[in-house]
Amino acid sequence: MSSSLRPEQLGHDDSAELPPVATPAQATSAFVNGHFPRRRWRVVGFSALAGFLLTVIWSASFVDGVIGDTTANAILGHDAKETAITGAAAGIVFAFVSGLAGTFTACNIAVFGTVAPMVGGAGGRWQRVLTTLRPILWLAVGMIVVSAVYGAVVGLVGTGMPQFDEAATRPGEIPGRLGQAMVVFGLIGLVMTYLGMASLGFVRDPFRRIAARFPNAPLVFMGALVGAFLIGRPFPLFRKLFRDAADSGNPLYGAGAFVLQSIGNIVVLAVLMLVIAFTSGRLQRWFAAEPRRLSVLTGAAMIIPGVFLVLYWDVRLPAMLDIIGWFPVAPWV
Repeated sequence: MSSSLRPEQLGHDDSAELPPVATPAQATSAFVNGHFPRRRWRVVGFSALAGFLLTVIWSASFVDGVIGDTTANAILGHDAKETAITGAAAGIVFAFVSGLAGTFTACNIAVFGTVAPMVGGAGGRWQRVLTTLRPILWLAVGMIVVSAVYGAVVGLVGTGMPQFDEAATRPGEIPGRLGQAMVVFGLIGLVMTYLGMASLGFVRDPFRRIAARFPNAPLVFMGALVGAFLIGRPFPLFRKLFRDAADSGNPLYGAGAFVLQSIGNIVVLAVLMLVIAFTSGRLQRWFAAEPRRLSVLTGAAMIIPGVFLVLYWDVRLPAMLDIIGWFPVAPWV
C-alpha cells in the first residue's frame, strides 16, 4: 500500500494537535494598549461604585468655598469674590489664580482621568520626565484651542449667554447656568465612560484609525474636553471671570483670560506627574512588568470621573433642586 496518502485522507488532521497561535496584543491609541485585564467587569463595577460614592460624599460648598476661595484669597492677597477686577492685567492674574484654585471643583475633578496614559515610560530620570512632558503639552494644545475660541465668543456675545445669569436657585427650577452645566458635563461624563470601556476592551477604540496617523490625537481630544469644562462651569470664581470677559466686549481679552483659566486648572496635575516621573522609576517598571495594570488604571481613571460627572450633574443636582426624586448625599453635604 502506498504511504503517500495525505493525513486528511486517513481521517487524521495533524493541524488539530497544534496549539492555538496567540494573537499579540496591539495598542490602538494612547488610551488602549491592547492588554485587557482578565476580570474586566470587576474593574467596571468597582469604578462605577467609586464614581457613585464620590457623588454621594462630594461637598461643593467645601471644595468651592473652603478650598477654592481660600486658595484664591491667599494668592491674590484679598477677597477674590468681593474685590472688583480692575483692568486687563488684574483680569489676567485673576484668570490664572481662579483656575488654579478651581483644580478640585466638581467639574475639574475629571481632569485627573487624563493622568493614566502619562504614567508609562521607561529609561533614565530625565527621559521619563520628557516622556511625561510630551503628552501634557499635547493635552494643552487641545485645551488652549477650545478655551481660546470659547473665550472669544464670550467676549463678543457673553452677556446674552446662560452662564451670565446670576439668578438664585429655587426649588423646582433649573437656572440657565446650571442647565448649561448639566448638558455639558453630562456629555463629557458619557464620553469619558466610553473611553474607559474602550481601554478595557469592551467597546471599539474611537481613535483606532486616526491614532494610526496621528498618535497624539487622543491627548489633544482630552485637552479639548478639559477646555470644554469652561462651557459648563458654574464655579463662582469662574462666573466672576466670565462676567468680566463678557462685559469687556473684547474677544482677545476673553480668549486670553479663558486660556489662562484652563492652564491654571492643570498646573497641579502637570507638576504632580513631573515629580512622579523625576523621582520614581519604580512605578514605571511596575507597569512595564504587567501591561494589564496600565489598562486597569486607565479604565478606572476614565470611568470613575465619567460616572461621577453624569450622576452629580444630571441626577444629584436635579434631585437637590426638587426636579426629580431623592438621591443619597452625605450628612456634611
